Amino acid sequence: MDTLIKNGTIVTEGKEFLGDIYIRDGIIVEIGENIDKTADEIIDARGKFVLPGGVDAHTHLNIHMGDIVAKDDFYTGTVAAACGGTTSIIDHMGFGPKGCNLHHQLKVYHKYAAGNAVIDYGFHGVIQQVDDSIINEIESMVRDEGISSFKIYLTYDNKVSDEEALKVLIKLKELGAVTTVHCENDGVINYFRNLFVREGKTDPIYHALSRPEESESEAVNRMISLADVAGDAPLYIVHVSCEKSMEHIVKAQRQDKNVMAETCPQYLFLDETMYREKNLQGLKYIMSPPLRKKENQDLLWKDISNNNIQVVATDHCPFDFKGDKQRGKDDFTKCPNGGPGIETRIPLLFSEGVMKGRIDIKKFVTIVSTNPAKIFGLYPKKGTIGVGSDADIIIIDPEKEVTLSKAMLHENVDYTPYEGIKLKGYPVLTMVRGKVVARDNVFVGEKGYGEYLSRKSNIL
Repeated sequence: MDTLIKNGTIVTEGKEFLGDIYIRDGIIVEIGENIDKTADEIIDARGKFVLPGGVDAHTHLNIHMGDIVAKDDFYTGTVAAACGGTTSIIDHMGFGPKGCNLHHQLKVYHKYAAGNAVIDYGFHGVIQQVDDSIINEIESMVRDEGISSFKIYLTYDNKVSDEEALKVLIKLKELGAVTTVHCENDGVINYFRNLFVREGKTDPIYHALSRPEESESEAVNRMISLADVAGDAPLYIVHVSCEKSMEHIVKAQRQDKNVMAETCPQYLFLDETMYREKNLQGLKYIMSPPLRKKENQDLLWKDISNNNIQVVATDHCPFDFKGDKQRGKDDFTKCPNGGPGIETRIPLLFSEGVMKGRIDIKKFVTIVSTNPAKIFGLYPKKGTIGVGSDADIIIIDPEKEVTLSKAMLHENVDYTPYEGIKLKGYPVLTMVRGKVVARDNVFVGEKGYGEYLSRKSNIL
């Protein structure tokens, strides 16, 4: 099977040019002008952008939170991703049974994904306790299983201590792997959550007030210090939500520390006033970290422009408003954390970022595709349009106008936090390894087509 994409504006790795792409057996074999070859399919991309497929480095498919299960599994979630222009995901595995080893959850997640995913996928390891056996097991996960990044949490039931975090940082640095961290100060959060519940302050806004910006920024600063003590171990801070946290990250980066930052669309487009919406609609936005004051948004955009934020991912963790989120109607602490966004990341960032001049198209490609591929060991197989790379390609029509709504999305959840936002520019074709899997917002791919991505160390 061969395909020829003609006349598109190709953007990849700091380059933008008019050209053609010739694909054979799922691999890009030629890039140039006026390629004259016969092909099984010829796609005319005139007037459109031809970009490397999106890499979403932060999703939560099939995740269990107690007796609640995320509404998107590896089939529905990857269908939505494909329709939104994402061709690869790296999923953060959820916690397993108390005391389980690292391979336990890996086996569980392989069963979730194999035969279901429609795009390519990898996993971040999850560390829920730290002892000698876990530290020793990390090596086989990296070298034999292709897991080159692991996540630790500084809050929730399976949080790690500073000493445990340090042990993980040291071990992962030794192996050339990345430590990713959910940074919030557990003591601050528990104090305010308990105080607000005792005082009867249980509306959704108190979710945000119980997790102040300082609880995040303190934890970010602490992890930067621990990574420094660990010999400048690679550190990736997930879902940065506020400028207070970025101040510590920017300072570390200016000192050439190996610190990388990720933010998410919710922190660029939504703010804490949403928690005050009537009829408990504010429950839709309960996620951690919470939405912040609006002034953070412009500052985070500047951090993207200045190369201080390397990646925009989604933290896609969908629960229905009816039934799931409404468990918090009388007490915000009963509401499951998380929100949908796997399908809307690329359209939002293109329309509100590129088309409105906040970032240029080359920066857009960097933050949604190239950087996550490089940081997490997928490059140059993924994240670039280059000879020898997988033909993971999206075509965006900059003139296509769309109003986001639950009705037009494929996410298997009963709402979108971006309902009614009008966009200019939208993906009209998504290709994974040379196969078109979505066209004009219709999924045309095949269940189980996605392949597991064994990742190597390849840090920026």
